[in-house]
Amino acid sequence: MKIQRDKASINASSMADIAFLLLVFFLVTTSMDIDKGIMVVLPPHVDDPSTLDYHAKEVLEIHLNAKNELLIEGEEAAIKDIKEMVVTHLDNNGKLQNFSTSPQKAIVSIQNDNGTTYSQYIAVYNEIRAGYNQVREQKAQADHQKSFENLSLEQKKRIKTHYPIKISEAEPTNFDK
Repeated sequence: MKIQRDKASINASSMADIAFLLLVFFLVTTSMDIDKGIMVVLPPHVDDPSTLDYHAKEVLEIHLNAKNELLIEGEEAAIKDIKEMVVTHLDNNGKLQNFSTSPQKAIVSIQNDNGTTYSQYIAVYNEIRAGYNQVREQKAQADHQKSFENLSLEQKKRIKTHYPIKISEAEPTNFDK
């Protein structure tokens, strides 16, 4: 008489549960790099921008064309010139006719072409911010004999109110056409 043996098999009923638990584990423990971009505080919404009151001398115009050529106030310039121009514009206080009358009214306008490279745009933007940082640092040194970073929150707030960052970014255009 022959004895019938069952074929050997593996119980796979819990295999789906194990796979699901591994999936959840990897999803929870994996970190993802998130691009933070440029941190900018947006101005409040205005229904009709044409009602905004500003004078042309309060605006420092910076243009980038598709060939990454830079114009500041309509004249050719290099990226290294931007910081100095922004500082002059912010600290003018009405001394020079073509620049702002006060730091609170000063606006820096940047407009680029659709063909402008991202790296060139970022380089220009960084120089504009460097100009703002320089005037804030100079104000901190003059008023408090400390670096801007070492000031109290209240002191930083006063300097930021004196030199508010007003960067206007116009829609990209096609300058070369």
